[in-house]
Amino acid sequence: MNLPYLLAATGLVLLSLCGPSVRADTDAQNSAAHAAHHSVVGEGALRRALVQYQVPAVHLVREDGTPVVLDAELDDGSAVFIDFIYTTCTAICPLTSATFAALQDKLGAAGAKKVKLVSISIDPEQDTPRRLREFRAKYGAGPMWHHYTGTQEASEMAQRAFGVYTGDKMGHSAVTLYRAAPGQPWVRLDGFATPDQLIAEYRSTPQASR
Repeated sequence: MNLPYLLAATGLVLLSLCGPSVRADTDAQNSAAHAAHHSVVGEGALRRALVQYQVPAVHLVREDGTPVVLDAELDDGSAVFIDFIYTTCTAICPLTSATFAALQDKLGAAGAKKVKLVSISIDPEQDTPRRLREFRAKYGAGPMWHHYTGTQEASEMAQRAFGVYTGDKMGHSAVTLYRAAPGQPWVRLDGFATPDQLIAEYRSTPQASR
């Protein structure tokens, strides 16, 4: 993805903070929820922690329609970055997806053989595989970056396993997870990590030099 597109995505986030909702919601509750969701953007500094997570054997569906089991999908020896998104998000997800797109470009063809980027929908009822294909096309997702949906129960199970479940998609926050290899602890980054910060996490592990 080129720099103008990344800047445009960032600009959309800033506009969502400063101006009225593009959708002009007539429902007061939805408008309030969107406002609260947008206010999360820019809160606080990036927080880093090492965490042990048990990846569940939850059944998901990749954007190409392929059914997968999450723990098996992640345990092929690759380094893994994970985020949680939904396609109608107007604040957090465009920025984190633009970050993954830039990370993908920095990793390049060599990185595609060693790294997986995983985006899991927190709104699976709306985010069908077709919609995920359209979403990933907007960000130029290549072979290392896949998007996943499934049942509501499966999505919630994945969210709970990684400590990001809030009970409401409007209440979600920016979280990126990184694991260098199966069996290693996860690096949890709460807040808006930059592509350079993510690539630094990867390059600090032995996986990058193999």
